[in-house]
Amino acid sequence: MDDFFARVRTRNASWPAGRADLHWHILFPADVVEDRLVGPYRKLTSGPGLARVEARWLHTTLMHGGPITEYRPGEIDEITARVAKECVSITPFELTYGRPSVGNVAIELTAWPGERSRRLWELTTRIDAEVTGGRFPVIPAAHYPHASLAYADAEAAKADRTALKVALSDLPGEPVTLPVTSISLVAQSHDNRHITWEHLATVPLGERR
Repeated sequence: MDDFFARVRTRNASWPAGRADLHWHILFPADVVEDRLVGPYRKLTSGPGLARVEARWLHTTLMHGGPITEYRPGEIDEITARVAKECVSITPFELTYGRPSVGNVAIELTAWPGERSRRLWELTTRIDAEVTGGRFPVIPAAHYPHASLAYADAEAAKADRTALKVALSDLPGEPVTLPVTSISLVAQSHDNRHITWEHLATVPLGERR
């Protein structure tokens, strides 16, 4: 596998270790994540070259915005208020997370139906661009809902994809369907091994405020 964190540090819109960037996420309660998404595959995600994601940090990214320090006074408040206003018209829905797949830089759970969460990606990226005048690139450039159980780290060469696929084939596990009733705004950073964040706001779907 390849080092996930090296990729985000060296891409055109780099994300260095320690810098907090604005993110919108779909999040679920940590106990539900532990029991239904993370726990069943811990044996798979504990191998060499992998940085396992603990239940409280599992997320489905909708938008990776700019550095928190580069937003001008009032912009984050305006973005949050506008997203909340538009989310009133979006009915809560369900996402079904499948069994893990072993990718080039992470072990991830892909979810469906993509069009439901894609609407939230379109909404959050559009509003961020409108408020900031498009100062920050659209990340991701295309959205498919997924959550990473582990990232390949600086020792990624030790994570053998074939061996991981063999190990996965021996593990039980079924698709998991979870309700999406809100989205979360966070100030997110990484330390070259783990992704963590400070919670900023929760915006409910389909609810007048």
